[in-house]
Amino acid sequence: MLCLCFRHCCCGRKPYGYSRAAYAVSLILLLLFTTATITGVGFLYAGQAKFQNSIVNILSYILHQADTVVVNLQNLLSNLEAAKSVGVGQITLPDEIKGEIDTMAITINQLADTFHNVTGKNSHDIRNFLDPLRLAVIYVAAAVLVLAFLGFLFSILGKKWVVYCLVIAGWILVAGTFIISGMFLLVHNVVADTCVAMDEWHQNPNANSALEEIIPRVDNTTAQDISKVTKGVTFSLLSVVNYAITNVSNANNLPPEAKPLYFNQSGILMPTYCNPYNPDFTDRKCEPGEVNFTNASQVWKKYICDVSSSDICITTGRLTPDRYTQLTSSVNVSYGLYTGMPFVVELIDSTFLTETFTDISENNCPGLRKYTKWVYVGFITSSAALMFSLIFWVVYVRERRHRGYTKRVDRQPEEEASYIQG
Repeated sequence: MLCLCFRHCCCGRKPYGYSRAAYAVSLILLLLFTTATITGVGFLYAGQAKFQNSIVNILSYILHQADTVVVNLQNLLSNLEAAKSVGVGQITLPDEIKGEIDTMAITINQLADTFHNVTGKNSHDIRNFLDPLRLAVIYVAAAVLVLAFLGFLFSILGKKWVVYCLVIAGWILVAGTFIISGMFLLVHNVVADTCVAMDEWHQNPNANSALEEIIPRVDNTTAQDISKVTKGVTFSLLSVVNYAITNVSNANNLPPEAKPLYFNQSGILMPTYCNPYNPDFTDRKCEPGEVNFTNASQVWKKYICDVSSSDICITTGRLTPDRYTQLTSSVNVSYGLYTGMPFVVELIDSTFLTETFTDISENNCPGLRKYTKWVYVGFITSSAALMFSLIFWVVYVRERRHRGYTKRVDRQPEEEASYIQG
């Protein structure tokens, strides 16, 4: 008993440095930085998901635009090929025109392949770069979230050695998050530069640009050749139609021996077709009485006669059913060529590319800039918050240990006094 009293009165306790304020502040800051880490990860996930959706939408749009070019070129080629086989009776396109069609078919096929291959390859390359980056973002964000939760939990529980192990893993993870955030900053800058380039293209569409690696621009000479051949075939095919109408269907002095040019045609003269081009391929205005794409088949149908078994008119008319079919088939092919010309003009003056890049710039670029910034800010926020969390894990565990030791030491005098009184 005397020994206990001597120790209590004469031997001072070694102070352990516990401060209630330090304990409370460390706990508050630990909660604050853990919350900031979770918030940063939330920004990271949201930005990554929206960024990925935007990229998918842009790639789908680019591939759709490339497919539009390919489909239009293939339709144009189909009409050019059809023009070689149509005609009225024995009157068809000259061999020279057919040769130009064969040559142009090679050019159009090569052009369509270029669009398909270039856009497909670029889409594949972009996906190959972004998909691993997306997975890295998801895995790192998940690791940050799990580590922040475990660190907070074991800090609260006072598991010192577990916390120390988590701190080591945390510093490695922080370094990794800063590296990936730098990569996403690079992606953000690339997106911004690409969008600026699209705006510049809108101002000067004829300038050479790296954007043409995304969707290739058709060489002006090639586009002009396509336009020339298309107009030439349209003009020649409709010239064949009008020649057959003027010199065969409307002819009144053909002898029966001239068959098949003679088929007993008679009656009111049928109108010729309005050729939209002059011989020099400039636009031509229709003359009064000419029929056009909208009414030719209906007007000409009135001139069909009934025929005998030998395909000779037995009633008044300027067309046999077969000749009517041949005329309308030729007109339909020429109409397909004519309606395909506006697209060729868009290739010549780069209107197609300008509209494509303008659409991406106005509808997709703002979102891309925003979402890449979300990801970058999310990375920086979560990384910085986790870094400070690592520090306060250790600080809080230390303060918790000090608090526990101080409470135990403070209880000793009370226990000793109770023992003495007992």
